[in-house]
Amino acid sequence: MSLAGGLPGCASTPPPMPPSSAGGGRFVDYDAFPSRHVAPRRVRVWLPPDADAPRERCAVLYMQDGQNVFDPPGPMAHGAWDVDRHLLALRRSNAIRPTMVVAVWNTEGHRAREYGPQAPIESLPADLRAMVPPGDGTGDTAPLSDAYVRFLATELKPAIDARFPTRAGRDDTFLMGSSMGGLISLYALASFPDVFGAAACLSTHWVLTTNFAAFAAVFGAGAAGVDPRVERMAAAYLDWLRGHLPQAGTHRLYFDHGTRGLDALYGPLQQRVDRLLEAKGYRSGVDWTTRVFPGAAHDESAWRERLAIPLTFLLRR
Repeated sequence: MSLAGGLPGCASTPPPMPPSSAGGGRFVDYDAFPSRHVAPRRVRVWLPPDADAPRERCAVLYMQDGQNVFDPPGPMAHGAWDVDRHLLALRRSNAIRPTMVVAVWNTEGHRAREYGPQAPIESLPADLRAMVPPGDGTGDTAPLSDAYVRFLATELKPAIDARFPTRAGRDDTFLMGSSMGGLISLYALASFPDVFGAAACLSTHWVLTTNFAAFAAVFGAGAAGVDPRVERMAAAYLDWLRGHLPQAGTHRLYFDHGTRGLDALYGPLQQRVDRLLEAKGYRSGVDWTTRVFPGAAHDESAWRERLAIPLTFLLRR
């Protein structure tokens, strides 16, 4: 795909530059990035201050829920991740390689369908399959995540590499997301292991379902344990990962979770994932790490507070 001078389906000149990032660097916005696979969506690229005359080309971090990555965040968020400020601070200490960010907005009404891992969901028996996504108000609950990860790997990434001074190889191409954004980041890496080299999954929503009405007792405040049906949903993803995770030693994975709210459900399920990684030969602290943050809740303020840890794990020199 030739993208000289612009992006597919967009004007042949770069879009107007919004104001510089409050943390430093600058933004390039695409208000409706086109795709053959998914609905158009906003994409914001953050370039570090020296990206226009780089001494080194940049690694690229693709982040889910892009509307909450930079300040100001989307209206439903508990603050922004402030990833630009974190990256600049880590660069000043020489803890990470030069990195740009590609923040990908979700699409209103379709987030659960795009971020829920499609193959595991479609493997569920009909009674559980019907309880996973909330739908989009139209009655359509079919997963869209295979199309979404294909968009990331085969449309968005080539366009970014053609337009910006990137290091385009797998070992400099990363994914990050929280909650269901963690689910889809891992799914994208396992689906396209030759494209993505590492993923950070914060507060990964292993239970898959966002049908909170159906599982009110489980998702309510102070709920103890995990509904057996939810455990079966999570097991479907683990079964898929068992057959699709890349070979140990070729990729890196970061996981974490808190202990409050939804995060209180994740500990036992994350431990199963950890055992799977160990069985596959992933080395703790080298190929993979899992962190627990006691008292941390399931929101952007908690993820922002610990963001330097996954960034350093992904982007270390």
